[in-house]
Amino acid sequence: MATFKYNALISSGRLMKGVIEAASKEQASQLLEQMELTVNSIELAKPEKLKTAIGRSEFLLFNQQLASITKAGVPLERGLRELSNDISSRSMRKLINAISSDLEAGVSIEQAFEKRQKHFPPLYGRILKAGVETGKLPQMLTSLNRHLEMSNHTRKIIFDALCYPTIVLAMAAVILTGVFLFVVPEFKDVLYEMAGGAQLPLLTQVVLNTTDNIAIFWSVVGLFAAAIVAFFLGLSSSVGGRKIKEWIIWKTPIIGRIYHTGTLSKMAEAMAMMVSTGCDMPACLRLSSSSSGSDILIGESELLARQVEQGNYILEAGHFCRMIPRLFLYSVQLGTQRNELQDNLYDLGQMYSEQAQCSQSRLEAVLLPILIVILGIIISMIVLAMFLPMIKIVTTLSV
Repeated sequence: MATFKYNALISSGRLMKGVIEAASKEQASQLLEQMELTVNSIELAKPEKLKTAIGRSEFLLFNQQLASITKAGVPLERGLRELSNDISSRSMRKLINAISSDLEAGVSIEQAFEKRQKHFPPLYGRILKAGVETGKLPQMLTSLNRHLEMSNHTRKIIFDALCYPTIVLAMAAVILTGVFLFVVPEFKDVLYEMAGGAQLPLLTQVVLNTTDNIAIFWSVVGLFAAAIVAFFLGLSSSVGGRKIKEWIIWKTPIIGRIYHTGTLSKMAEAMAMMVSTGCDMPACLRLSSSSSGSDILIGESELLARQVEQGNYILEAGHFCRMIPRLFLYSVQLGTQRNELQDNLYDLGQMYSEQAQCSQSRLEAVLLPILIVILGIIISMIVLAMFLPMIKIVTTLSV
C-alpha cells in the first residue's frame, strides 16, 4: 500500500488536504470519490519517518493542551491542527499533522495512533478511543495527566536518589581502578611476604585477582549493564514482553506498590466516568482497563468482563484476579447493589492515589540511604581486604 497526498473539496465547498493509503493513484481517487470528495489533485506522498519517540515532558505538555482544547468543545481533528501550530518541535508538528490528516480522511482515532505507536506511550490510542466513545475525553485526558505527573515524580525521586551515589560511585570506580593498576601491585609482594608463605585471606585474594584482571572485570560489568538495558528494550516490543516487564516492576519493593496503586487509581476513575455515561459493567471494565495502559490489567479485565456477561457477580467472577484486589471488586459489587457505584469508584480512585503518594514519600526517604550504605559496604570491603593480612600478622604476634 502506498500513501498519496490529496487536495479536495467537501460538499460544503471547503478545501480539505490530507493523505490516504491505496494500492494505486486510481484506487486512491476512487476512495476519495466514495467519501463524496471532489478531488482537485492527488500525488504520491513521501513518507515522513520519525525514528524516535517523543520525550516525556513533550508528551505531557501535548496531552495537557489536548485536554484543554477538547474541554473547550473543539473537535479533535481541528484541535490537533491548532496544537501543531503552537509546537516548536518540527518532528512533533509533522507527527500531529499526519494524525490530523488521517482523522480527516476517516481513519479511526485508535488506528491513527496505532500506526505511530513507536512515538507515543503504549495504548494511548485506546485511551483516546475510550474517551471518545464515552464522551468523557477531556476528563480522561486530565486524569491521564495527573497520573503521568505522578509517574514523572516517581522517576524524579529515583533519579535524585541515584544521582549523588552514582557520581560518588563513578569517582570511586576511577580512583579504585587507579589503585588496582598502580598501588595494589606495589603491595602485592609485600602482602605475600607478610603472609609468610601462608594463604592470604579470601577477600584479599579476590581483590588481588581483580587487580590482575581489571580490564576483564570492567568489560564484564559493561556487558552486564548493556544486557540488562537490551533485555528491557526487547520486552517492550511485544505484548507478552510488556507483561513480563510490568510484572517485574510490579514485584519490585515500594516502586511496584506505587505502580500498582497508581494503575488501580486510574482504572477506578475511568470506570466512574463511564458509569456516569450509562455504560454497562463489561464495557466499563474493558474501556477503563484500556485507559490504564496496563497489559496485565487489560487481560484480567477481559476475562472478568466475560464472566460478568455470563451472569456471575463480579466478586465471585474475579477469584482469578491477581492485579485487581478483592477490595476493589467488593467495593464495585457493593456500589452496584446500593446504587452508589459511581461514588464508590471515585472514592477508590482517591484512596489508591493517596496510597501511591504515600509510597512515593517512603521511596524518597529510604532510597538514598540504602544506596549510600551499599556504596559504603563496597568501599569498606576493599579497604578491609588490604588490611586483613596485617591484622592476621598482628593477631599471630600477640598470641
